[in-house]
Amino acid sequence: MIFTAPGPTYRDAPDDISLAQFMLDVDHPYRPLRKAASPWLIDNHTGVAWSAEDIRSRVHGLGNSLKLGWTLKEDDVACIYSPNHMEYPIASWACHRLGMIVSPANPNYTTEELVYQLQSTNARILFTHPDSLPEAKTAAQIVGLEHTSIILLEDLPPRDISHGHPVVDQLVKQGLDKPPLYVQAALRPGEGRTKLALLCFSSGTTGKPKAVALPHFAIISCILQMSLSQNVNGPDTKNQRYRSGDIAIGVLPFFHIYGLVANVNWAIFCGMSVVVHSRFDFKEMLRSIERYRINILFLVPPHVVLFSKHPAVKEYDLSSVRACNAGAAPISQELTGEFYRALPNARLCQGYGLTETSTSVSLATTTSYAGTPGSAGRLIPGTIAKIVKPDGTLAGYNEAGELWVKGPQNALCYLNNEKATKETFVDGWCRTGDEVTINEKGDIFVIDRIKEIFKVRGFQVAPAELEGHLLKHPYVADCAVVGMPDEFSGELPMAFVMLSEEVKRLVESSPEEVDRITASIKKHVSDAKVRYKWLEGGVEFVDAIPKNPSGKLLRRVLRDRAREISRTRDARARARL
Repeated sequence: MIFTAPGPTYRDAPDDISLAQFMLDVDHPYRPLRKAASPWLIDNHTGVAWSAEDIRSRVHGLGNSLKLGWTLKEDDVACIYSPNHMEYPIASWACHRLGMIVSPANPNYTTEELVYQLQSTNARILFTHPDSLPEAKTAAQIVGLEHTSIILLEDLPPRDISHGHPVVDQLVKQGLDKPPLYVQAALRPGEGRTKLALLCFSSGTTGKPKAVALPHFAIISCILQMSLSQNVNGPDTKNQRYRSGDIAIGVLPFFHIYGLVANVNWAIFCGMSVVVHSRFDFKEMLRSIERYRINILFLVPPHVVLFSKHPAVKEYDLSSVRACNAGAAPISQELTGEFYRALPNARLCQGYGLTETSTSVSLATTTSYAGTPGSAGRLIPGTIAKIVKPDGTLAGYNEAGELWVKGPQNALCYLNNEKATKETFVDGWCRTGDEVTINEKGDIFVIDRIKEIFKVRGFQVAPAELEGHLLKHPYVADCAVVGMPDEFSGELPMAFVMLSEEVKRLVESSPEEVDRITASIKKHVSDAKVRYKWLEGGVEFVDAIPKNPSGKLLRRVLRDRAREISRTRDARARARL
């Protein structure tokens, strides 16, 4: 059975323009008219607001300076290694004006992880923030980037003025003082379907992070598909969840596909103003909602937990919030109920997607306003899906299996990784690796992840990456990593470790050594990996790692064990109260 999207018929996106042209230059029937006094971006800390003309001017100025000062060519890669910043979309769109590809990087990456991304994409320039500059400089040196190829999104304090790195604001001013040095040529008809806009890193179905190749056409398509799904510029104003003139919060990290495509590009396309938060701080988020009278929240499950349980929620006026879009992981009906008790005026609308689909596969429909509780919504227009059962046959309504999706928002491939591409992208279909059911109404319910990766606060963690790193530790003979259930983070990395024989004997003779060995293994990970990959679920020592006769790891056995350990810990915690 092939499942189709409900609602209006989707018409293909233009395939002869870039994302920057689409956002900055083009009107579209799905795009509402923006209110005159509505800025595109607002800095949460300073209140500085940039209008459409401000942003077009800054994009042109930066693009002009990049063309003048660097020998950059079509399809060269620019990496952006920074927390959220007003200049983040400016840098991205300016690079697209020059025909370049943008690769966002997690600002919490270690030097080793940043080096991996720079080398994988062959990045030519690196935008960064002063807070991330030390790691950026070390990584750039390792991969051979020149000092001047590191561009700061904002300047360092005056006392450090001699750092010698270009700064975006200075480049904008210099570029605006020069005659235009580039003309962004229109793409040939159909070229947007293959010309890359973004290289976003994802763990895919298994293994180390891979660069997902997203063309301009796929991202523009996703923006239009979401807009049509949500009736953004339709005649049914009664059921418009998102409206021109709304103010949206921008706390989702812009390096993440959900943050960059939905919270920045799509929100602006819909006529919203985005209040940019450099980093997530829940109390500051509450103050921001009250200060700017924010209407729309883009959230991940940990945010929903905080709104449901944090005592500070009662201290602020959050009555302006009308709709909350939640993605990255499923939210239970029980948690949804708690959320509504905390924000009775808001509606929590779940969606589902992945990096490989430019953000979105499904969204809660506007006819039900908040969608079916516990559901990840319904397929967005232009998307078809099938559910493949373990025996290879197709599932019908309410039958479980792996979700495969096809639509114009699908990525092309994993860059320079033919094996992973063939595993995930099959005859135009994208294998999601998620086990789902779809009911007669078209509601999608995510049951479990068939793929081995799990998510921590919405960020993907590939067990194989951590297992490979753990095996470098002298105490570890074998290991397996799974996600341990956690109410706040969704899951936390937990390592099952089989110790080397020498260390086993040491533990048997001196049980007090267990704490030291555990701390050493945890530190081995925290010293080399970004925070959400740390072993905060704990380290459990085992005699053997369960495997089948062919040597394949029986990860489901360990997931069940992790769940039991989690339940035991929770019971003990309740008993102490």
